[in-house]
Order: sequence, then structure tokens, then C-alpha cells
Amino acid sequence: MVRPTQLLYPQRDPAPTRPAATVLLLRDTPQGIEVLMTRRSMTASFAAGAYVFPGGGIDAADAQAHAQSTRRAGQSDLQLTQAIAAIRESFEELGVLLARHADGRHISTEDIAALDRKAPFAAQCRERGLLLAGAEVFTLAHWITDRDLPRRFDVPFLVARMPQGQTPVADETEQFEPSWVRPAEALARHEAGTFFMIFPTIRTLERLARYASVEAVLSACAHEKPLWISCPRAGLLGGQDARYMEIDAPYGELALTSPDGQIVHSLDWQFEQAVPLLRNVMRLTAPNPGVMTGPGTNSYIVGTADTGYIVIDPGPDHEAHIRRLFDATGGRIEAIVCTHSHPDHSPGARPLQALCAHRPPILGLPSAATARADSRFAPDRSLLNQELLTLTHQAQIHTLKVYFTPGHAANHVCLVLVEDGLLFSGDHILNGSTTIINPPDGEMSAYLDSLDRLTDACNAHEIDFIIPAHGHVLGEAPQAIAQLRAHRLKREAKVAAAMTALPEGTLNDWVARAYDDTDPRLWPIALRSLQAHVERIEALAALRPA
Repeated sequence: MVRPTQLLYPQRDPAPTRPAATVLLLRDTPQGIEVLMTRRSMTASFAAGAYVFPGGGIDAADAQAHAQSTRRAGQSDLQLTQAIAAIRESFEELGVLLARHADGRHISTEDIAALDRKAPFAAQCRERGLLLAGAEVFTLAHWITDRDLPRRFDVPFLVARMPQGQTPVADETEQFEPSWVRPAEALARHEAGTFFMIFPTIRTLERLARYASVEAVLSACAHEKPLWISCPRAGLLGGQDARYMEIDAPYGELALTSPDGQIVHSLDWQFEQAVPLLRNVMRLTAPNPGVMTGPGTNSYIVGTADTGYIVIDPGPDHEAHIRRLFDATGGRIEAIVCTHSHPDHSPGARPLQALCAHRPPILGLPSAATARADSRFAPDRSLLNQELLTLTHQAQIHTLKVYFTPGHAANHVCLVLVEDGLLFSGDHILNGSTTIINPPDGEMSAYLDSLDRLTDACNAHEIDFIIPAHGHVLGEAPQAIAQLRAHRLKREAKVAAAMTALPEGTLNDWVARAYDDTDPRLWPIALRSLQAHVERIEALAALRPA
């Protein structure tokens, strides 16, 4: 867990959340699903002028109306309260009523006209013997308003089929211009600047666009759990606010740099200046972007001006990048650590060392005999497994713990910043892609075993964040490692299936089946990891009893 003293900005408590509910009313058309949306008042205190789904705050009366509603067997008390709130709000805002007569008949236009949209809702329905259709309202998603906003809501996004024979009529106070729109059309109109929507609405429509029918949506929600849960985070991209969900690559970095949600961190990739992530951690990206390196290779600077610095992965032998590393540290480099010997990680070590008057030691593991010719590396001193590298000054201490993690390369190591629960993962774990395992220096079983060791490290040191050599910081470290391991084993199962289907096939034959979800232009690169999977499958088969 990151020490509060290392955070870059003073923290403040985000605004408290208010319980609310919103509902996506859906209908089928020959062109696909349409969803009912309305425009909020231009004077609204939240999302003024935005096109939204009907909804609003949950009232105490909503929780007291359970007996007036139908209910699914697996629907919790909270879910039923939320469904009733959404039914009430869609009636008050749009005159749409999800309810039936006691005998099961649909509500008619005349029934709705007899109700007062400004009077107590549940009491009116009870007086007329109307049964709310809570069982027909399902949970699609769960959104919590971003931490940086002054008004915040904890709101399920619910879905229901539009009742037959009803026509929405806006209240002309809170909501205006009810519109039926296909998700893809709404997204296109928003992009064109004619249909303003806020972030959760946009992302919800992006997901909704994948479904072919209303029944498909309701079936996906039948397990009573939201398909996703998100409290977005915001950063700066091109000088403008940019918002991200938990599945988005920058999310973890924003959680690290501004945990309370302030919009202070720039996400633009640039090579000229070191980017502070914490008071004791900076990132400087080398100007070597590409298919294999993503935005470029990240060099990390750990420490402060008082303690001196350890540089992790000085990168390629690029004069300007090396000079920038030196300038960012003021030459106060106590050690240079290479996570492995690949040519975008270790060649900068000697030139950086030469710039320093006291010639800090270069640490790492020497390349194995299996390393490629361009990956030869010999440190000044070999690291020991679980060795501690420490920077201190008075009360300040920053300790890097070494973990041997072969797999991507035979001499790969990762480092844990013990006091702050950070894992510097080198190329073992990346953000935005899976690392290549290239035999013979790369080995798949060793890679998976190293993931297990890193899981143990996460538990031992309360590691929340992974700091990769390529891409943004990753959050939820244990879950990220578990998902990566599951992904590797799922890929391996596809490789095994391809080998079974084509027992006389070649790697080129198998890659088309095992990587059919990957751009064929990447198959030549995927062949390397495919070979590693094949070697592991064959090795495991050889160990099984005949």
C-alpha cells in the first residue's frame, strides 16, 4: 500500500454518493434494438442538457412498496427497491408505467392518464389495484459517479422492455424530447456534436450495441449481477479531461497518482521529461515506440534528491534518453538495475554509468547462453534472489526487493518497492498486451511459475500496483496477475486443441487456429509464444504415465 507521504498531491474526501436508479427502456425494431432517451433540462444541477435514460434518486417510499410489485426469486431487497424507483421515475418523467392490473392485463393509455405524475406514486397505484412490474426490470450495470465531481450518485443501470401501447411524454420540467434511438446512432450523433451524452451513458450504449435483441439483453442480465461495475477516473489527455473505466489501460495509473479522483495527472506519452508517479518514483519513456515496445520502453527512477536514486531499465543506447535520465537524477544515481538483457532495456546502462562521476554499479543477472546475440549482458554484480537494495536518508527509506522471474527471458528479475507496495515488472507483465515468450531463452512453464511467485509477493507486501516496462501503471495487482495467468492457460488450451485437430500440422498451421482472435498481421510474432506453449504441452505430456 502506497505511503500517504509519497503521494504527489494533498488528498481530500470526495463528495458522498446518493442512491439512485436509472432504466433503459428497450424495444426491438427491424434495424435492431432501440432505447428510449430524453434530454435533461439545461438548468439541471447534474448533466445539464445531456441525453440520458430516465431515472433519479431513490425515495424511502420505494423500499416500502415491495408488496405492490412482482418479484423474481433471485431479486434482492435492494434490487427490488431500485427497480421500483426506476419504475416511478420513468412514470414521473416520461409517463411510462411498468405495471399491470391484478389480472395481468397491460396498463392502458387511459389508466396512465388517470394518474397524477406529481402525486405520491405508490399510493395511487395501490388505490387502482395496479401491480408494479419489478420482476421485469433487470440489472445491467452499476455506476458510481466519478470522485472528482461535486454531485455523486451510486446508481444501477437497469433494463426493461418498453410496455406495449404506451407513448412517452416528457414532463417538460426535468426531461424534454423523448427519443427512440439505436445505440450506434446515438453514439454517432454524440461524436458529431448533436447529441450530448456523459461518459457512463456513452459506455453503456457501447456495450448495448453488441446485442441483437431485447431478449438477448435480458437473458444476459438474468443472473442478477451487473455485467460491469465502474467508478470512472479522469486524467488529462491533450490538455482535456479524459475519463476511463477499470478495464481501460490508464485507470490504474490514475488510481496511483490521484487516488481521491482529482484531475491532475497527464496521460500523454512523451519522451522529453520524467513523469512523476509518486514523490519517490518517476518514469521516463525512451523514444523507441513500436509494435513490440508500445509507447516506448519505460525507465524508472526510484528515490529522492536526499536519498539518491536507483534507475531501473535505462533502456536502449539512445544518447538523448540517457542524458535525460542523468539530468532527472542530477547524477545522484546509486545503482542501475536491468530487469533483463533485451536490447530495449539494458544497453543504456554503460553509457549512463559513464556519465556519473562515481560510476554506480550496474546490477542484474548475466544473460544465459540461450540469449540472442543482441541480448548479451554482463552486470557489474549479479543480484541475489530476494536481495534488498536500500536508499536511506535520515527517516526516509526506499527498499527494492529482488525477485527472480525467468520466463520472458532466462535472466529476468522483478523488483518490489517494499514500503509502497509497487511491483516493477519489467517485461514479465505489460499493460495493453501479453509479453512474448521466445524459446529457447523464454520458457512458458518458468513464466507461469514466476507469475505464482509474484502473486505470493503481492500477498506478502500488500502490492496494489504493477509498474510495467511498457504502458501505463496497472492497478488491482493480484487480480491482474490472476487474469494474465488465466489468459495464458486459455491460450494454451486453444494451442492444444489446434495440435489435436491437426496432429501433423506445423506451427504456421496451428497459429491460425490458436490465435484466430488476433490480427493475422501479428501471427509472425505470436509464433514465438505458440512455440513456447507447444514445448510446454509436449513436456507435460511426457511426464504423464503411459
